[in-house]
Amino acid sequence: MNAIAQTLTPIVGDSGIYQGDNLPPIWQERIQKAYGGETLTSTLVCPSTVQQLCQVIECANTNNWRVLPCGNGSKLAWAGVGKPIDLVISTQNLNQVIDHAVGDLTVTAQTGVKLADLQAILLKTNQFLPLEPAYPEAATLGGIISTADSGSWRQRYGGVRDMLLGVSFVRSDGQLAKAGGRVVKNVAGYDLMKLLTGAYGTLGILTEVTFRLYPVQEASGTLVLTGDADAIASTTKTLLASALTPTAADLLSSELVKQLGIGQGMGLMVRFQSVTESVQEQSSRLLEVGQQLGLQGTLYQDNDEAHLWQSLPEQIWEMPQSTAITCKIGVVPTAAVMTLTVLDTLTSGTGLGLIHVGSGLGKLRLKPETVKPETILKMREHCQSHSGFLTVLEAPISLKQQLDVWGYSGNALDIMRQIKQKFDPKTILSPNRFVGDI
Repeated sequence: MNAIAQTLTPIVGDSGIYQGDNLPPIWQERIQKAYGGETLTSTLVCPSTVQQLCQVIECANTNNWRVLPCGNGSKLAWAGVGKPIDLVISTQNLNQVIDHAVGDLTVTAQTGVKLADLQAILLKTNQFLPLEPAYPEAATLGGIISTADSGSWRQRYGGVRDMLLGVSFVRSDGQLAKAGGRVVKNVAGYDLMKLLTGAYGTLGILTEVTFRLYPVQEASGTLVLTGDADAIASTTKTLLASALTPTAADLLSSELVKQLGIGQGMGLMVRFQSVTESVQEQSSRLLEVGQQLGLQGTLYQDNDEAHLWQSLPEQIWEMPQSTAITCKIGVVPTAAVMTLTVLDTLTSGTGLGLIHVGSGLGKLRLKPETVKPETILKMREHCQSHSGFLTVLEAPISLKQQLDVWGYSGNALDIMRQIKQKFDPKTILSPNRFVGDI
């Protein structure tokens, strides 16, 4: 037993610490994917209570241990490589749903709760949390917040920040802090929820969160239009200017359309969820617009629709152990179709791309055997020229070491570094994994 494990065993017990040969293979793979073999830590700790977590962080702060916080570890490979770490802290055992206020449409839960498990509980009361992150069966609430990972439903419901009402988190010195509350109308204090969302565990470790919920709609239908890129662009422009109210609207690259087996050419995938009559009427209106422009249209409902929306993220998000390159991008919405056309050109038609119509945010999946760092940089240059960005989430370590995975070109680095200094003066949380080596 190493020195770190000896120090932490009295706090979390033998069952809460894994090291050496006892480190589960899945965790070995995920940590190695994030850091590479040379910096592989041998210690994983899984506190079972918030008090234990506070004590573990206090020990880490006292001993200057570099810590990698995570939930279930499915997104450990995201972000920069960073400095070698001493300890991985997982919140997977903090997995209790604390309060589901059905009448108030809110839920409070610990951050180790898996989204799939929470959705099953909420569905019993005909409610749901409109998030569609990567690896939904494994993703925890804490990991989803830390990576700001939402999905196609952001067209109607917004991103992770828009659904958060309150959080509790452990600071780098081991003290527990809170922000927000458990009700929708809460304006007290600083809006730390937005600051912690997408911070990749660099400012603190989330322990408890409160989300706003939404009722499950009576009916659902998804219209898929495929064909010429210009016609897709015109239909998308008409959709955005109309009174139609889709809950999801995504542009799909031609290769993604091909892989899904839903047509040829570029695709527009629009989901309507409301009462049955509204779904039928809105779908018919958009289908008519697309057909007038020469697009092929198909309406998916019931099991076919469920299978389609299950297949879409599976195409973008392979298993975390794969070698695929996945990127998060953003452009102004008006440049979305052009961006997918550029993707086809730069990758010779092998890249998969999805962009949310309303926000211009999206994901790319590239094949490392056909994509060089120069290709990624050209794609980033295009995104930046249209007021956007490209961040490399997952990629082989060797490729991440050849480029800046974040590619940040804004003017807020000094402010971000000052915030990091205030929250984590010893830089023990996720060191050098964030923007600007923060």
